[in-house]
Amino acid sequence: MASSLPAPSPPRLPPTSNTSLLTAQHCTGHVHLILGANPLAAARASSSLSAGARPILIAPLPAPSPSESKPATDTQQQQQQQQQQQQPLHYSLAALIAAGSLTHLARPFTDTDLFTLGREEVDSVVDAVFITSHHSSLPSECSSKREEVERVSALCRRHRIPVNVVDAPDLCSFSLLSVHVDGPLQIGVTTNGRGCKLAGRIRREVAAGLPQGLGAAVERLGGVRRRVLALQQQQQQHQQQQQQQHQQQQAEEDASQMMDDGVDDSVDQPAGLNRLVVEGDAEAAKTRRMRWLAQVCEYWPLKRLAAITDEDVEAVLKSYPAGQGPGSVASSTSNSRPGRVILAGSGPGHPDLLTRATYKAIQAADLVLADKLVPAGVLDLIPRRTPVSIARKFPGNADRAQEELLEQALDGVRAGKTVLRLKQGDPFIYGRGGEEVAFFRQHGLGDRVVVLPGITSSLSAPLFAGIPPTQRDVADQVLVCTGTGKKGKPPQPPEFVKSRTVVFLMALHRIEGLVAELTRYTAAEEEQQGRRVPELGQEGEGQTPVQPQQGSKMRTLWPLDTPCAVVERASCPDQRVIRTTLRFVAEAIEQEGSRPPGLLVVGRACEALYTPEKGRSWVVEDGFKGLDVDADGAFAANGPGIAGMA
Repeated sequence: MASSLPAPSPPRLPPTSNTSLLTAQHCTGHVHLILGANPLAAARASSSLSAGARPILIAPLPAPSPSESKPATDTQQQQQQQQQQQQPLHYSLAALIAAGSLTHLARPFTDTDLFTLGREEVDSVVDAVFITSHHSSLPSECSSKREEVERVSALCRRHRIPVNVVDAPDLCSFSLLSVHVDGPLQIGVTTNGRGCKLAGRIRREVAAGLPQGLGAAVERLGGVRRRVLALQQQQQQHQQQQQQQHQQQQAEEDASQMMDDGVDDSVDQPAGLNRLVVEGDAEAAKTRRMRWLAQVCEYWPLKRLAAITDEDVEAVLKSYPAGQGPGSVASSTSNSRPGRVILAGSGPGHPDLLTRATYKAIQAADLVLADKLVPAGVLDLIPRRTPVSIARKFPGNADRAQEELLEQALDGVRAGKTVLRLKQGDPFIYGRGGEEVAFFRQHGLGDRVVVLPGITSSLSAPLFAGIPPTQRDVADQVLVCTGTGKKGKPPQPPEFVKSRTVVFLMALHRIEGLVAELTRYTAAEEEQQGRRVPELGQEGEGQTPVQPQQGSKMRTLWPLDTPCAVVERASCPDQRVIRTTLRFVAEAIEQEGSRPPGLLVVGRACEALYTPEKGRSWVVEDGFKGLDVDADGAFAANGPGIAGMA
């Protein structure tokens, strides 16, 4: 077919490193042995209890203070034994033991403890061992306590029992992270044994930057997800009783595909987060709520999520009836002069890239209607007193969400308010700003509209990725395209021009189709010619552009080895750049996941300041350095792309 793609490349092996595989272990009912009677042992016991495990402390009672070296009489020996029996444990351990939460075996550790104190369902083998001291709980058959600790650690690892030894990373099969806990939300930091004190400080810094109530928001949104799944199943049972079992399985598959983040926290949003959904798609309508919830989790600022209310939850659960719009918001009738609406671009993401005019509009607005792509750094500038509404746009619902915002804006203007329509980038560069101006003109409010420009991501994102769209002897023209037309219809693909840089917006959700359209003739083009045109890549592996025959109007196809770059969340702290070629870009996005919003830059300019690494299909660069001036006065408005090329 004309839309086929090249065969997948061999798996890309990640670079080797000494980092750990971080996991979250479910420990309910597990048995944890804790060796040692010290404050660290108390901390380990508390951690085990909070995870639902059953800790067992193995430690002799602390010995009394050393006496003089002269031989003790029988009376003195009896007194020493009484003192030893009365010597208290650390107060934290004593409190846990007194409460019945911690089992204490007042004796030295023996090897058989590993295989006799565990759960019955695992043949009495313990689930984990914590050695919190090198001298207080272990027998002394070896010449040194270090040797004994090494022996016990080796025994545990030989039998695949996880073991953690204090101050001995080389003897540990696992380590504990410095953890911030807020309800179901846990954030852990590890330095992999390089410096535990530094890990604690980093954890405190990260936690201090989180909004209050985020853990409660996680709990609440988790409840929303469960309710949405239940509602989907109820709807299917009601609508298609004859196919109840089949439809229920399909709904669960769709829901799990859209909400992989609820099952696996280890990856970014799946590549299908913003997959193309055509308006009116009956199958997509079944998962509308779940798709909207996924968009809320990805795009809403953390402060907004932390402050989510029951009303917000109901708004998430609200679903438009099939085939209907959102309905008009009741317009307020007022004899006062109409307000005004400001269409403003917020730039690519960093709040310092706002124009002064847009910043003033944010401060003066009575109501802010923001697109979902406007980042948290910009939304944080909105005064607390100002109501904010974020567009309910998700694949398959874009037009209805747009109508909803326009109705809200119209209602606000008629009530005499200053309404700010806040958009990402520039409102007239694929921001539907022109459509909104026309809408207000149709309602007699054309003179109440002000449009403020913004820095468009189509030109700034390449800069932050270290890509000059124009450079002498490399590229002398720039073309900005959309990857998705109206109603999801793909636009006519541009032809290959060696000296041209093409920037595709709204294209990553259908990257496979876009690559196929760029590197192969479409079925319509072939039909127009009345013959089958050889596809690029079948001969020559795409090294040379396929030229149209003389007199033909067929466009020049793009070579599969054309350099390209995916730039996501440009100028934001979590900016990411994937450098590759058209041959591998679809595979790279599928494997690395999605971090919207993002765009695709294609052309030789992608390698003007970057030298590809041999043997690698793609390279991922994470992070953004910011817009600060360093001590030497050098401007550091660079992501990893430029920094790595200096």
